[in-house]
Amino acid sequence: MDKKTGKRKSHLWRHFSLLIFASMLFVFASFFIFWLIVYWLGFTESSPYELLARQPLSLGLTLLLSFFVGGVVAAFVGRRIIKPIQRINNAFDELSTGNFDIRIPTEEKIDEMRDIAEHFNQMAFDLSHVETLRSEFVENVSHEFKTPVAAIEGYAMLLQKPDLSPKIRSSYIDKITENTRKLSTLTGNILALAKLENCETVLNKKKYRLDEQIRRQILLLENKWEKKEIEFDIDFEKCFFFGNEELLDQVWINLIDNAIKHSPQGGVIQIKIDEGENTVSVAVIDHGDGMDDNTKKHIFEKFYQGDPSRSSEGNGLGLALVKRIVDLSKGKIDVQSAAGIGSVFTVTLPKQ
Repeated sequence: MDKKTGKRKSHLWRHFSLLIFASMLFVFASFFIFWLIVYWLGFTESSPYELLARQPLSLGLTLLLSFFVGGVVAAFVGRRIIKPIQRINNAFDELSTGNFDIRIPTEEKIDEMRDIAEHFNQMAFDLSHVETLRSEFVENVSHEFKTPVAAIEGYAMLLQKPDLSPKIRSSYIDKITENTRKLSTLTGNILALAKLENCETVLNKKKYRLDEQIRRQILLLENKWEKKEIEFDIDFEKCFFFGNEELLDQVWINLIDNAIKHSPQGGVIQIKIDEGENTVSVAVIDHGDGMDDNTKKHIFEKFYQGDPSRSSEGNGLGLALVKRIVDLSKGKIDVQSAAGIGSVFTVTLPKQ
């Protein structure tokens, strides 16, 4: 360990130099043995011992010169090769301490070293991105859990007052129930998303009626759209689809719930199914708040909400869940939206 820099010293160049010396010694010994065999076979009259006795100085000087030249070459080449390896080793030490900003110069003349440096830099960049996402995830999860838990605690303490009227008491119980439901939904979405992120493909596919599936999801949300007096303009006929019905339930219910949430009182939501030769597309159209370009860039990120105050319903996991399911189904989702005009979410899925 270098006391000044705090980094480990590399002794690889010494091993490399010793390897060169050993190789030279082996070559010299091999030549000596070869000459001895030739002498024994009668191809020459001078034995290596006689040659060494007649010209000991020249042989000694040749041996010393060979060692000197070999040593210089070994030291130069060794350091040339070992230096980038040492740099990579130090970079890994930095990375292990959590320094994801570390980078290795990629100007190496040796192609393999340059490739290693480029791959290391890409790995460090990916790790820094993962660390950022992890930190944001922990922060957002903490916030999302803390808010309803604090609300439940607050209303539970208020319920302990003996002089509450039945109406106020019922109101507090409703608030506790509402926040409990939010916690349950948040936990379910986090678990579902974590499970899907560890999947590579969709299993348990079967043939079923896609149009009936969407109608069922609309009925499940009846309480929400009835309160806002929203009407549905449904434009589709009988449509069969081969896929995982349970997963796609999550897609349609999240998209429809999102449309209800952002639609105005008395608004209209359109749902269309367009069946092609190899694909089927489902479009969910609302005429509500809409989104600006910056919001559209982030809507599929975990916990992202266009409302900075987080006053809107939901926890920012619904669309992330939708995106993951669509990706696993080898499909794509397209968003068209403008602030104050509305949004169109179009999911296109392969039939097989």
